[in-house]
Amino acid sequence: MSILQTLGGEGETLVLNFYRAFARRTCRPSVLALFRRTVVDLRGYLLGQDVIYVGGGNTANMLGIWRRHEVDGILRGCWESGVVLAGISAGAICWFEAAVTDSFGPQLAALNDGLRFLPGSACPHYDSEARRRPVYQRLVGEGFPGGYAADEGVALHFVGTTLHETVSSRKEGHAYKLELSDGRVIERVIEPRLLG
Repeated sequence: MSILQTLGGEGETLVLNFYRAFARRTCRPSVLALFRRTVVDLRGYLLGQDVIYVGGGNTANMLGIWRRHEVDGILRGCWESGVVLAGISAGAICWFEAAVTDSFGPQLAALNDGLRFLPGSACPHYDSEARRRPVYQRLVGEGFPGGYAADEGVALHFVGTTLHETVSSRKEGHAYKLELSDGRVIERVIEPRLLG
């Protein structure tokens, strides 16, 4: 299992917490740093992982760094070969074609150049940031690709490009499917399975 941490400049606290979280597990955690890069063969390194986890931060900056290091294409190869790709916040929305982000300043905006492994769009922090829901609904109403939103503590599990399941660590957490139909934005609640 590797954490691909490019979002917050590879903060030492995040890396330390990652190792602490998996120290007693039956896995070998590792961190791929792109700011102070030591791995020469990125393709071999990433394809050798079972799970690649991406943390939160600035999605637009992360994608730019990945593209500069050609990590975007390598990640597509990982995904196609069955490596589990996971993440929170920016690390969850980067896999979609589009997303709602605060990457460009304090106002939420559309990001239209995600990795495009998953069709449509995504919006995290749906219940914890008051502007998320109205901005996402407005964007979809204006022609932004429909997609999925997730409350805090809720995860979307895709198999290939199909939503397989949603899970939540909170009783009040939900996922949502948003789409434009006859000029109206339809928001459908997806009840997640509550994790123990």
